[in-house]
Amino acid sequence: MTVTTCRLAVLISGAGSTMVNLAERIRGGEVPAEIALVVSSRASAAGVEKARTLGLETAVLSRKPFTRDGAFDEDAYARALADLLALARPDLVVLAGFMTRLGRAVLSRFQVINVHPALLPRFGGNGFYGHRVHEAVLAAGDKVTGATVHFSDLAYDTGPIILQEIVPVLAGDTPDTLATRVQAVERRIYPEAIRLFAEGRLVRDGDHVRILPEAGA
Repeated sequence: MTVTTCRLAVLISGAGSTMVNLAERIRGGEVPAEIALVVSSRASAAGVEKARTLGLETAVLSRKPFTRDGAFDEDAYARALADLLALARPDLVVLAGFMTRLGRAVLSRFQVINVHPALLPRFGGNGFYGHRVHEAVLAAGDKVTGATVHFSDLAYDTGPIILQEIVPVLAGDTPDTLATRVQAVERRIYPEAIRLFAEGRLVRDGDHVRILPEAGA
């Protein structure tokens, strides 16, 4: 059955560009969803003010109260985050540059989606994020890279893949030039994956995701 309005909770830690892109596509009618809540792990994140400017409900859940003697209590943070998210009643939680690994308390209660700037399982896992990914691609001499949208699980970048798109690596590429082209793909396929979810067209089958055809197709 098609979901006419899918409620989203978007998690950010920085500039919020992925969140803004998604909000714009929702407002343009491309994605049948609404952003019910934006949660940031940092009060100073630029994305918080951008979300407020867009008229979105925001909340900040800092890591600091969950850190003692330099040790971060991931489980306690996850429980607090899950309780906060529950207030928004999201159908889907969208990771948009959130720099804290989600714990079992979140992943057991909500479906969570993420985008990664490489063709998983290549260049995924702990420590592979942002420019580190593009630097690794160039250091390996790969001729192609890309972007991957996947459901999240307890490990980094290992959840079932929803969509992938290839981006060629060009002669003379730098991490910056490669990142620009990969990000352009991310801005397209991430909202597309959320649209498929909102339309009820994603079916998880173990470690795989099937995409159902459009109604009437």
